[in-house]
Amino acid sequence: MKERILVVEDDARITDSIRDYLEGYGYITQGVTDWGRVEAQWRQFDPHLVILDVNLPGKDGFHLCQEMRRYSPVPILFLSARSGEMEQIYGMESGGDDYMTKPFRLDVLLAKIKALLRRAYGSLSAAENRPMMVQVGSFTFWPDKGEMEFKGERQSLSKNEWKLLALLLERQGQVVTRDDCLEALWDDQRFVDDNTLTVNVTRLRKKLARWGLDGAVQTHRGVGYRLDSSILEGGG
Repeated sequence: MKERILVVEDDARITDSIRDYLEGYGYITQGVTDWGRVEAQWRQFDPHLVILDVNLPGKDGFHLCQEMRRYSPVPILFLSARSGEMEQIYGMESGGDDYMTKPFRLDVLLAKIKALLRRAYGSLSAAENRPMMVQVGSFTFWPDKGEMEFKGERQSLSKNEWKLLALLLERQGQVVTRDDCLEALWDDQRFVDDNTLTVNVTRLRKKLARWGLDGAVQTHRGVGYRLDSSILEGGG
């Protein structure tokens, strides 16, 4: 069965055009009809991916994304007329996986959707291709659950956060180039803003910093990133 895609967009014309286009490629789609029950419709439809507008009746897309991230790691693609850099950064920090500005081309939207779905559910995310658990001192990472734990406290990770952490742990002690990080997070880099990677690194760092693990992810300017496992072992 083809993947289910939820379109959370209050402009009926845009919703209809997206749904018609995606259904032409075999996807199962649904648009939100009751803006007072967006979360309930989201959970009932149980989508594989969500296209989420920022400007919505009631709660804005950023707030809605933050709320749904408590329950689901489903890939979220923000769609917005807000083209400013800060809006895009906030979208990523709110838990989004990608950000696309209006007006947009449907073929580019489809390319982004395919890349997100491949990364979330394709062969590269299959459980047999990654370890069940990675432990460094008191720090534990579960790739299959998208969770990490330190001294008994757990945090959930978005799809991009755990892919990034998995790559850095796999090559701990080595500098991982930005190109390698981009390739690990997105299949098609042509439609990815380089700043999006920086935002995902920042989000991962903030979660580690809650445990005093500041500096675990180090920047090697002009090259990439390196995970200092001694900080995970020592606890800060």
